Amino acid sequence: MANATKIRTVLVGCGEMSSTWLDTVRTMPEVEMVGLVDIVEEAARRKAREFDLPNALIGTDLASILEQMPVDAVFNCTIPNAHYVVTMLALQHGCHVLSEKPLADTLEHAREMVAAAEQAGKIFAVIQNRRYDLNMRRLRHFLASETLGPLTTVNSDFYVGPHFGGFRDHMKHVLLLDMAIHSFDAARFLMGVDPVSVYCKEWNPAGSWFDHGASAIATFEMTNGIIYSYRGSWCSNGLPTTWECDWRFACQVGTATWDGSNRFRAQKVKEPTGYTYPVEDVEIPPYASDKVGGHAGLIHDFFRSIRQGTQPETVASDNIKSLAMVLAAIESAEKGHPVDIHW
Repeated sequence: MANATKIRTVLVGCGEMSSTWLDTVRTMPEVEMVGLVDIVEEAARRKAREFDLPNALIGTDLASILEQMPVDAVFNCTIPNAHYVVTMLALQHGCHVLSEKPLADTLEHAREMVAAAEQAGKIFAVIQNRRYDLNMRRLRHFLASETLGPLTTVNSDFYVGPHFGGFRDHMKHVLLLDMAIHSFDAARFLMGVDPVSVYCKEWNPAGSWFDHGASAIATFEMTNGIIYSYRGSWCSNGLPTTWECDWRFACQVGTATWDGSNRFRAQKVKEPTGYTYPVEDVEIPPYASDKVGGHAGLIHDFFRSIRQGTQPETVASDNIKSLAMVLAAIESAEKGHPVDIHW
């Protein structure tokens, strides 16, 4: 690193989400925010004032900032279509990168980015903050124990109705590309398996306030023969699910459910015979983990990995599999038939 005591960091993309990143960093004495970049210069200056960063270099172009001073790490908080250019530039200048999801806009770009990080010997990780939810980690540990037997089928439902305004209103494949990545990555994490193929239907319901694709249904074949089904809508009014989805896990001798918040339930068959059969409730035991805290936990883990020379859990070389699920679902929706998933 350029400085033995501080990890010199530049944030690119000073929109609303960047506040979460900057709020986390100001509690981390080992990190120094040395630059803020946005195509609208006043947006960067506003963040500098809001987070008391009078010495941060302000600019509209990352390249000029990187040429003016040594930088160790770059936060990529830009819109999805800009992720490739910003990340590649940062890696070419020898910076570690933590990026907002999705990893890239195309699988080809994602492969280039992963290869560039490997060639540079730098960490390139993606914010998948749902993984750093203690309840999700608790559930994953329970499922891996096979208390209910091996997994066979997983369903997740996502129904909310946010009115964002801005770029999302006009994005193509807005639900799949900008939001479903969270659910698909969570599914991979919870099941501990990889995607094989997908069949997806995408549409924009009557009354939608998005221009494109605010609803989708996708059925994935995963390794180990597990089937994962996703149903989602970003223009659903009333009876919302949590943002983490409502989940059902069918196993060989029982079933578990999770509402994406604090409500768990599991039952196991006592005597699997007859037209009806008795079941018993099963406790999903508490679980301790140091990987918690959503965005903040993941940001802490990113900088810990820089200091220790390790790789964070959401390293891009693994997260590319979640992106591949999204892009394959989009391809299936466009072509109208199942497609295989590659990364």
